[in-house]
Amino acid sequence: MASSVSPVDADTARLRELGYDQELRRGLRVFDNVAMGFAAISPVVGLYAVVLVGQTVAGAAWVWVLPVTLAGQCLLLCVYSELASEFPIANGAYQWSRRMIGPRYGWFNGWVALWAFAVANTTIAYLGAPWALTLFGIAPTANAIVLTGMVFVVLCSLVGAFGIDVLRRAVQAGIVAEALASVGIGLILLLAFRQQDFSILWDTLGAESLSGGSTFAALLAAMAVGGWVFVGFDACVATAEETHEAARHVPRAVWFALLSVGALVILNAFAVTLAHPNPAAVVAGDDVDPVTTAVVSSFGSWSMKPFAAVVLVGFLACGMAAQGITARSIYSVARDGVLPASGFLRQVDRRQTPRGALVATTVIACLGLLLGLDSTAIGSLIIFGTAGIYVAFLLVALGALIARVRGTWVPAGRVRLGRAGLVLNVAAVAWLSFETVNIAWPRASLAPPGAPFYQVWAATIVLALIVVVGLAYLRIAKPERNL
Repeated sequence: MASSVSPVDADTARLRELGYDQELRRGLRVFDNVAMGFAAISPVVGLYAVVLVGQTVAGAAWVWVLPVTLAGQCLLLCVYSELASEFPIANGAYQWSRRMIGPRYGWFNGWVALWAFAVANTTIAYLGAPWALTLFGIAPTANAIVLTGMVFVVLCSLVGAFGIDVLRRAVQAGIVAEALASVGIGLILLLAFRQQDFSILWDTLGAESLSGGSTFAALLAAMAVGGWVFVGFDACVATAEETHEAARHVPRAVWFALLSVGALVILNAFAVTLAHPNPAAVVAGDDVDPVTTAVVSSFGSWSMKPFAAVVLVGFLACGMAAQGITARSIYSVARDGVLPASGFLRQVDRRQTPRGALVATTVIACLGLLLGLDSTAIGSLIIFGTAGIYVAFLLVALGALIARVRGTWVPAGRVRLGRAGLVLNVAAVAWLSFETVNIAWPRASLAPPGAPFYQVWAATIVLALIVVVGLAYLRIAKPERNL
């Protein structure tokens, strides 16, 4: 006899098996879930966040670290696919870890991930604000960037506050514009406006001098920066409880989102490098915006404002998706009563939006932007953001590996990699251990000239602070008692 249970009912039943009622609205299909991940990773935001520093520390050769980093992240996605298919639930860092290892481990990983997500919101708004100012012809002073960044955060939050359907449409509109522009601009630069010979892609242009003259050390520094490009696919997991047939679609969505963004970022990184009139000027510090230089010098000065508008659209779509990740991740932890003010943070409004968590996300991002009044402070925050996200990735992969070896977790979802799963899990842990240390490693080459020691050591210091506070809360409040 054929089953009469609809996909929505099956999703709700599975969520109830995992211990929760369906409180959020299931309004996303598979493409919508991919779109959330695509927007959160964002080819425009990813490239703009790293291209200057990448070229500064490794010259034109920096582009080769991108496919290597993408391949490393694909190892993590193998683990994510198995976990997302078995546990289709928001906030994998917390929910998966506590089921595989235990409540204390899960809470701690959730704690680190929440702070990393929160910092990412500040970073996106801070980096996106100058494009809004450019569009309106306003000088990008520190005060103007901070104020515009706050407007950016509030705007993204307001879109999210109207529910998943409005957020879905806004994100889709943003990524369609971003994807078309990324593909179009990248191909035109590569095919019609190439100014450099392909041999330049192997040239560091003397940038290795910042790394003691070592080309290998320079490429490691570029790879640390490149780590920022391929994060954000957690948006697919964060919206799992709002996705139809999540156990089936979310594992696919993380792959589609990461690989599509990865292809666009790599295309545009190569295109910008080859179309730039003078890559050596970037290494020398004479050009602090190589992407705009490549575009405007190729298309003409008329393209400056249209290009700024496209970039701003990309940042807005990314900001909306990223704040959505954070709000849903906070909600997922708070409904277990294991965070301060959990009662408020777990509130869901009539639109089935995690209202309390969204308010907290907005406030934290705006407070973080105040650090933008001091360039060294905001720089330290940005550096920590990448390191924190990779620590959360590592703890997920490590937890899965430990559970596999113990035999306490045997993948039972739609995605089962069998014996290959163990090998890929080991490789993922190895990759993430390397990249986490690589990102957190104190390098003067990644800090502004004359930066104080605490900015050079920012990732280590801020991460240590988050760890100490988290461990203290675990010891004093004992939140695991609620699990």
